[in-house]
Amino acid sequence: MVTQEQRKRQLAREKFLRQQQRRTSARRKARARNSVIASVLGVIIIGSVALYATGVMKDDDKANASSETTPSATPSAAKDPCEKAAAGSVKTQTWKKEPAVTIDKSAKYTMTLATTCGDIGIALKAKAAPHTVNSFSFLAGKGYFDHTKCHRLTTNGIYVLQCGDPTGSGSGGPGYTIPDENLKDTSLKNNIYPAGTIAMANTGQAHTGGSQFFLVYQDSQLPPSYTPFGTVSADGMKVLTKIAAAGENTGAGDGAPNATVVINKATVTKS
Repeated sequence: MVTQEQRKRQLAREKFLRQQQRRTSARRKARARNSVIASVLGVIIIGSVALYATGVMKDDDKANASSETTPSATPSAAKDPCEKAAAGSVKTQTWKKEPAVTIDKSAKYTMTLATTCGDIGIALKAKAAPHTVNSFSFLAGKGYFDHTKCHRLTTNGIYVLQCGDPTGSGSGGPGYTIPDENLKDTSLKNNIYPAGTIAMANTGQAHTGGSQFFLVYQDSQLPPSYTPFGTVSADGMKVLTKIAAAGENTGAGDGAPNATVVINKATVTKS
């Protein structure tokens, strides 16, 4: 017999996958609209087209489940434990294809997310997930993650903080996708992503990872479909625990974090 807790976890996983699929649909619709508009109106109004696309994504997200709620949603009374974000603006550059893999697969790489809530250090798995680590090294070097908000926190069934979307809508990406990797990592036992894992978000389909990723702050049951590519440091876990303790803004266990989590600077270094 399926217990109530098992059923709750199953529903959470199914909800997680549905939301990823909705994001893909919204992204595809936005691209199609942009393509048509650009072909008719020409290069002069590219800026206007970009604004329109952003508006479409936000409208679609509001119509979707609570995980898509943007920071403009009504906040709860929970105290924000984080500091004011550093001055700067989010970059919106995209690329047509995945960058060539240039990292040294035999070397050690670390990523540091200097956030408004504290620094999150991550040991990256270059050998096991070279495309993913290479992509993050490339994007971090371009300042792609700088000044971006972590837009999603889940506190029921699965326990993750999701980041890496410059639009903050859950639908943004770098313009290219990377292949799934390391799905048989020895850390993934019984469909559990253990606390301290950093893994790629995707659309629910194979090989659809872009720039969005999630940090697991408590063991979470998920199918092994999300590339695990690093492990969060002990100090980084303290930061994640602080963010999770502030909760999310819907009260339903899935929404924007009450903590204002902004990545001031992301760096990837080789040691």
